This record gives sequence, C-alpha cells and structure tokens, in this order.
Amino acid sequence: MRRLGVLISLGVLLSVSVTLAACGGSSSSSGTSTTSASGKPLTIGISLSLSGDFSDPGHAAQKGYQLWAKTVNAHGGINGRQVKLKIVDDASSPNQVVTNYQNLITRDKVDLVFGPFSTLLTGPAASVAHRYGYAFVEPAGGGPAVFQEHLNNVFFVQPAPTLNCGDPFVAYIKSLPAAQRPKTAAYPSLDDPFSSPIADRMQKAFEAMGIKTVYKTIYPSETADLTPVVEKYVAKKPDMVVAGTQSEDAYSQVKAMVQSGFSPKYLFLANGANSPTEFPSKVGKKNTEGIFSCGDWFPTSKSNGNPQFVAAYKQAYGGTPFDIDSTSAEAYAVGQLIQAVAKKTGKVDNKTIISSLHSGTWPSVEGNISWNADGSPQGSDMLLEWVGGKLQPVYPPNVALTKPTSPKPPWGG
Repeated sequence: MRRLGVLISLGVLLSVSVTLAACGGSSSSSGTSTTSASGKPLTIGISLSLSGDFSDPGHAAQKGYQLWAKTVNAHGGINGRQVKLKIVDDASSPNQVVTNYQNLITRDKVDLVFGPFSTLLTGPAASVAHRYGYAFVEPAGGGPAVFQEHLNNVFFVQPAPTLNCGDPFVAYIKSLPAAQRPKTAAYPSLDDPFSSPIADRMQKAFEAMGIKTVYKTIYPSETADLTPVVEKYVAKKPDMVVAGTQSEDAYSQVKAMVQSGFSPKYLFLANGANSPTEFPSKVGKKNTEGIFSCGDWFPTSKSNGNPQFVAAYKQAYGGTPFDIDSTSAEAYAVGQLIQAVAKKTGKVDNKTIISSLHSGTWPSVEGNISWNADGSPQGSDMLLEWVGGKLQPVYPPNVALTKPTSPKPPWGG
C-alpha cells in the first residue's frame, strides 16, 4: 500500500506543480479566464490531491470548486470580477501541499486561497495561509489537529467537526433496546489525524454503555494490506466493528472481511463508505448493504442553494443526485461563503472575510454554519447507511429518508 512514504516520494516527483484547471465559465484547463469589464479576475489558489491516496476525494472537491466558479461567473462573478481558479496537485503529500500554498501566495500572488482535502494536509496548509494573513476557508480538514493550531483564519465548512462524525451512530446504538445492542466491539484505525480520533471517541462512548472492547489497533499509514489486521479482530468475533478509516484502508478492510467470510452485526467506517460512487466500485455493490458511515450533506437537503447545486451538478457531470460525492458539495459551499461575504460587505479581501465569518451564521448547501474562534463548526452530522443499494441518511429521524437496518446482512459476494 502507498501512504506517506510513497506520498513523500510522489511529492518530490511532482514538485513542479501543474496548473490543472481554471474556471471562467468554460471547461478549459489552460488557466485562462474571462475578465469582466469592471476589473481583473479574482484569482483563487487551491492545492488538491489529484494523485496519491486522496485522489478520489480530491477529484470530487475539484468538481465542486469548478462548478461553483462556473456558476458564479455565469451570474457576473463576485463584485463584478470573474473568478479564476488556479488548482495545483499536491499528490496527497503534506510536504507538497506546503510548497503549493507558499508558491500560490508568494509567487503567483493569488487573491484568495481555498483549502485542500483531508486534515493531514489542511493543518500545515492553514499555517502557511495564516502566516501571510490569508483566510483559509476549507471543505475537508475537520480533525482535532487543525483546530488545535488555534488559527483565526480557519473555517471548516461542514456542520460539525470531524471528531464528532461517529456521534449519530453512537446515539442510534443507544436508542436500540438493550437486547439488540452489540455486546463486544473492535476498533481498527488508520494512524491519521482524521481517522483514529473518531474511533477513540466512539470507543469511549460505547464502553460507557457497557460494550466490551475485544480488539483495538492503530495501523501505520503505509500499511498496504489490511488482511493481517482483519484476521486478528475476526478471531475475536466482535458483534460490532468501528473502524477509523480513510478511503483505501476502508476498501481493504471490507475486501479482507469478505474474503474471510466474517460479517459483523454492525459495521461503521468513518470514511470511504460515505462515497456513493467510489465505495461500491471498490468493494462490490453487493457488499455495501448494511454498512454505516457519517455524512454532512445529502442531495435532498433544502439547505441554501442545494437544489440549484444538485441541478447544476447533474447538468455538468451527469448521473443522478445520489451519485454526487459530498466532497463536491463541501467544496461548492466554500465558494458560497465567499459570495455571501462579498454580497454583505461589498468587499472580498482576506481581512474582511476573516472578520465577517467570525460573526453570525452563514447559510450554504452544507446548512447554516457558525464557528468558534478556532474555526470548528458548531452543528452535527447525520448517520448514513447503505440500504437497498443506496447510501441514505437513516438517523436522526428528522433527517432520515429510511429507517436504519440491523443486523448487517451477510456479504453479497
């Protein structure tokens, strides 16, 4: 498997960043844009994982950013300025993402920067932006490591901090009659600032409910094959597996469980299983049924601008609303907030963005969001489950499209 060791190598190989796309109301990837009569373009620099371990969500974020830019430019831009995106590849590398934002700010002199994908990359990237007084509105870096930096320029554009991702699942298990609750649990987690803290928080809550821990491990990020880890917890026969995962390791754990024939009564994957397109393609659509994950957005939401976002996404990329990766919505919401600040203040500079977002609540496709001083949002996520071949919100009841199903059915093959 790849992970950090390889990522660092890839980061060196890709040290010459490639400008991949720019949106000026066209699908051009040349970096050109349309300039309005009233001024120069508003250039926004973004580092995304378009190769390496985070490339699947990185491409989803790219779609969201580009769709927002295309949409806003079609309506006259921001304060009369057309938006130009300068997107560069960080190869999923913490070293490369620092180089990219340093170059975007000091060499390319972009007007604004938007965030990358993952807590692992957002933390060091936010520090670079803070050093130069840039606002860092970001879609997918909500782990504790980001907020522990206490940077006033960070705004995580999801309803809840990543650490709380498992809270709806804990609440669901707690809502079950005692006889239906799991008695034992295993907690295999990736050594990643996004992943393991989620499982740790859930383990503490489940132990307080009397659910016995029979296995726990944090495996290195460079672990290629999760079969040995899965074999260890399969031997313990836990009722429930709560895995703090990213994407590739989530796929690997499911494949190893399918191969072993072990299907726990309850299976929660922090990340990976919440991708409506990538997850079934990687583990097999018949093997998704009954798997839980967490989510911050859903296509049927009536949040600000969401129906328009879903319609525009379908027109631009095809598919159905249920094929849209939430990472695309998260990236789109980042742009919405900048629009909202510009509309409210008439300005679009970094100082105004930072001061404005620290006050009040801001509507977006991700819902109405407000933050504490460190950029951590103050809302809550929802519980998702694969039911009937679709990823659907199942808890809490006020957002659910269908009831949760348990125990998990056997693997489909």
